[in-house]
Amino acid sequence: MIKTTELHLTASAKDIKKIPSDALVIAVAKGTAGPVLLAGPLPAKAARALGDSLQVLGITGAADEVRRLPGLPETGADSLVLSGVGPVTAGEVLAPETLRRAAGAAVRQLTGLDTVVLALPADTVASATAVAEGAALGAYSYEGHKSGMKADGTVSPATDKAAVRNVVVHTPAADDVELAPAFRRAVVLGKNVNTTRSLVNLPPSHLYPETFAQAAKDLSRGLPVKVTVMDEKRLERDGYGGILGVGKGSSRPPRMVKVEYSPAKSAVHLALVGKGITFDSGGLSLKPAAGMQTMKLDMAGAAVVLTTLLAVAELGLPAKVTAWLCLAENMPSGTAQRPEDVLSIYGGRTVEVLNTDAEGRLVLADGLAAASEEAPDAIIDIATLTGAQMIALGTRVSGVMGDDGVRDAVKAAADRAGEQFWPMPLPEELRPSLESQVADIANIGERNGGMMTAAVFLREFVGQVDGEKIPWAHLDIAGPAFNDGAAYGYTPKSGTGVGVRTLLAYVEDVLARTA
Repeated sequence: MIKTTELHLTASAKDIKKIPSDALVIAVAKGTAGPVLLAGPLPAKAARALGDSLQVLGITGAADEVRRLPGLPETGADSLVLSGVGPVTAGEVLAPETLRRAAGAAVRQLTGLDTVVLALPADTVASATAVAEGAALGAYSYEGHKSGMKADGTVSPATDKAAVRNVVVHTPAADDVELAPAFRRAVVLGKNVNTTRSLVNLPPSHLYPETFAQAAKDLSRGLPVKVTVMDEKRLERDGYGGILGVGKGSSRPPRMVKVEYSPAKSAVHLALVGKGITFDSGGLSLKPAAGMQTMKLDMAGAAVVLTTLLAVAELGLPAKVTAWLCLAENMPSGTAQRPEDVLSIYGGRTVEVLNTDAEGRLVLADGLAAASEEAPDAIIDIATLTGAQMIALGTRVSGVMGDDGVRDAVKAAADRAGEQFWPMPLPEELRPSLESQVADIANIGERNGGMMTAAVFLREFVGQVDGEKIPWAHLDIAGPAFNDGAAYGYTPKSGTGVGVRTLLAYVEDVLARTA
């Protein structure tokens, strides 16, 4: 179902004329007096001539601006590509995220080429790694189910849309012993972010609970990972009432998928819980037609926890990680759950369903309760949970809520990884709005601050160990998980893969603190 291909990523400090390529990428900054060529390895004469031509060519150096020119004889490349890095002051060292975006924007727009050399300002291991990460994130293409039909009626693969396969990062740090493992991490990270994107982009006709569970098995093959799939019969037997309730209206029954990576010497146990609504119609609380058009994205959280675990396993990190994929399709039918139904969540707490379109928190409640039974050191759930997230933070900034320690650690990891997360509070005054007359809690409450109300609901299902609540955080990625607009930087249209980089960085940071 999902074909994962790794970018071939290398580093070189050789003369660029000795590195044959389809394209050589050079950075251009937006200076106070006009565009500034950050010439890198270009010979001085060629750099001066090109620099003098930038304004005539209409090049500004703005971030995400990528311009393709004929190759210069001095470069050995078929074409020269100028990638904007935005405003830069004299002597300024480019930030890692600036380099990621410049590299990713160029590689993303060079589909159809085989080999690209990135000669961006990358004199250190850290800066070269940022360029490599940007390249790995930009080297993505999803053609989905297009037939490749030509005007003459013949069908052939759309090779002009294939992602770049080989990238060489030109850097003086090419021989540094720390660069090879950093590049390996960049490749693994890029592959798993791109796998997340492809899972999100799959149509709901092809990705539903059963096939998602099979995809988890297929993607785990060859890694030291155990996959357990709980079908509807086991879910009923074990009391997973949230997932069963949400999935009742669909002809495609729900699944809970537990994925475990448990190395022999693990320093910590982390549980990741992901919302996996493979299509969200709203159920009987039906969404308007326009509101359903992107609802295949509603399983992004489950995709993120799966691929984060696979990245941890492939990198061999000494952390036990358990991912819980809470999979259901939310559909209206004669068997669907109704407003005012009461569900019994795993572990016995009851929920009154006041709105069947607030279904993500119901499946996550099962996942949080089940994850808590194993007494992990921390639990993080991630979900495309609320439209209120987009109202509060827009389409590029995700929300993070929960216990101060985990919440702040997630924010720090996101900053390091280059993803935008913002901490939000959990006001105690929101909890009374979730009171129910017939159950332990209702699935909706105060409309204002709805992102936080949803998190307050989820907190109820996080368990305790020795009388102390398990450290927990909730990540709402409703807007950032899917890009409805134009591609930018290393981010394509549709599925973005947001969250994988942050969670992988979080696992690494936890390990660093326990070392």
